[in-house]
Amino acid sequence: MGQIEPSAKNSKKFVTSYTQNRELSWLKFNKRVLEEAEDSSVPLCERLKFVEIFTSNLDEFFMVRVGSLLSLEAMDAKKVDNKSLMTAREQLNAIFDTVRELYGQRDRVFAYLRRKLLEKGIGHANIHELSKKQYACLEDMFQERILPVLSPQIIDKHHPFPHLDNKKLYISAVLKGKKKLILGIIPLPEMLDRVVYLSKEKTEFILLEDIIEEFIDKIFVGYPVMDKAVFAITRSADINLEEEEVEAGDYLEAMKKALKKRKHLTPVRLEIKSRGKSLIAEYLIDRYKIGSSQVFSTTAPLTLDYVYGLADNLTETMQQEMYYAPYEPVACEEKFHLEADDSLLELVKRQDVLLKYPYDDFGIFLQLVKEAVYNPDVLSIKITIYRIGKGHAKLMNYMMVAAEMGKDVTVLLELKARFDEENNISWVNDLRESGCRILYGFDRYKVHAKVCLITYRSAGGNGVKYITHIGTGNFNAKTAKLYTDLALLTADDAIGRDASMFFRNMGIGNLWGEYQKLLVAPVNLKKSLLEMIQGEISKAENGGQGYILLKMNSLTDRQLIDALYAAGQAGVRVDMIVRGITCLVPERPGLTDNIHIRSIVGRFLEHPRVFCFGQPGEDGDMDGIKMYIASADWMTRNTENRVEVAAPIFDSNIKKEIWDMLQLQLSDNTKARNIDADGEYYLPQVQPGDTLIDAQARLMEKNRQ
Repeated sequence: MGQIEPSAKNSKKFVTSYTQNRELSWLKFNKRVLEEAEDSSVPLCERLKFVEIFTSNLDEFFMVRVGSLLSLEAMDAKKVDNKSLMTAREQLNAIFDTVRELYGQRDRVFAYLRRKLLEKGIGHANIHELSKKQYACLEDMFQERILPVLSPQIIDKHHPFPHLDNKKLYISAVLKGKKKLILGIIPLPEMLDRVVYLSKEKTEFILLEDIIEEFIDKIFVGYPVMDKAVFAITRSADINLEEEEVEAGDYLEAMKKALKKRKHLTPVRLEIKSRGKSLIAEYLIDRYKIGSSQVFSTTAPLTLDYVYGLADNLTETMQQEMYYAPYEPVACEEKFHLEADDSLLELVKRQDVLLKYPYDDFGIFLQLVKEAVYNPDVLSIKITIYRIGKGHAKLMNYMMVAAEMGKDVTVLLELKARFDEENNISWVNDLRESGCRILYGFDRYKVHAKVCLITYRSAGGNGVKYITHIGTGNFNAKTAKLYTDLALLTADDAIGRDASMFFRNMGIGNLWGEYQKLLVAPVNLKKSLLEMIQGEISKAENGGQGYILLKMNSLTDRQLIDALYAAGQAGVRVDMIVRGITCLVPERPGLTDNIHIRSIVGRFLEHPRVFCFGQPGEDGDMDGIKMYIASADWMTRNTENRVEVAAPIFDSNIKKEIWDMLQLQLSDNTKARNIDADGEYYLPQVQPGDTLIDAQARLMEKNRQ
């Protein structure tokens, strides 16, 4: 019963009694994000941000997942998903039906928040509810400042249909020509501010696209306007490098060409801001040959990224009411009580250090790197970069300074980090010119590991020692303030040797090296996880208490799902904190009774991956637990098709700190949602007298104590 069966991926028969479809699971998660915008305990402007997060999440979902499913349907229409036995078309139909309902929910939430904000004198005013004076001023502004920079175009034999950029906003009108209806299109000008304030106080505003739409008859002069709307096309982002271009030897140029192709990929969705049937939608459906099921009407703005700038013009009192109270992460000196001349590098040589973002300042890691740059005993610095972020140059500058000072610097820069490709490419020349060695990774394997290795001369100069950083999140100063993540800083020699071997293997293109302590995908990560699951099964079958506690972003790997199912069937209790997709359905009677899954959506995006096998001893001893922090989710793409690294936690104090954090999250009854036997989220029951627990808020307080 408890023996883990071989992977189902090579079998034509899949058991689906305890699994669910990946895409539909993700849509349930994104609905949970939208529900956070309905939480009255969240400040109003923060709730508006959750609507934006839901919207941008959905944009990426269509570009990546829907784009991939449409490609799969074209290649193999009969192929089925191994968790639901659905074909690509069946999945797409289910997606479109579910998303249509979500658009309605989004419209209702946005309308409510817009109304509540306007009651406070803040936000998105209705152009048709302006006073005559305000409307006249707006019309003057349109004539003097907006109309001169517009580039309108009609579509006929002399004016060919323009290329429409992905997710760019267009204002369109159906115009009555002499013999037939014609389409007019105006791209939203990027050189103008999208938010147009109605007064010097800059609290109420109209969006630029709404102003252009309102006065569109003054643009297409001589044409009666039959219909008008704002619309956007979403294009697939499912790009692949051409093998012949890669084989030609210039991987960087091949990547640049692939990015250019993305701009012209197939449209997968049409969004139109309209309350009813639209003539414009009918025209675009015919033009792009997309199904009517891929057209979504909405009354809310098509993109909401403007909400992040609204705070800039609010008074301090308004900001305090409308936003979360600012949180200042704990800085290096405060966390470690370092004096001015104390060295973080020396501290890490003596003891392992755990960093918890965003509760700890990312500047702590930057301080370690800075010390390494200027320390004469440091010989080399090697780092993997996946998403460095725009405008966050300090870390990269340290790499360049170190190279210019004669240190050996290697930067493994993943050029295929989706939607960050251009930003990563932009660093190549500067890094190369400073003397850094640049590695691009592999053709078919993204390097997603979060590793930094500092090598220094040992005392006496007879050998080398290591300081290794292994993390769950990117080396990104911006996301370190928004995402929760963990990072281990250690001078453990065995981990350092493994990290050194890792970079050596990356440098020679060897995916299959051997490692003693680190778990590395695609080499030994999944194999080791399966062995540790089997270890807990053996405990249970021999009368002991098997226990597995996992935290991750997504769970889709069929082989690992089946292993967890086998563990539950053997009597092992499995507790999981999975932020997003989970294809394993918990708590199904007779199937997954011993498996319990929850998700936390709160102020910060939960991002750590932590894997625990075993429980503390009766005296609280942590030695019986095998614990790892990792860059990898339990998705096939991570375990088999990416380069990932998981690091063991040896230090008992750090192990207890992580364990206590996970226990706190298991007790969260405010921002957590449990998953039921139907794969649906539900709020944990709170009895009268129970203490309300918000794990993120508790961790913010605790880290400040």
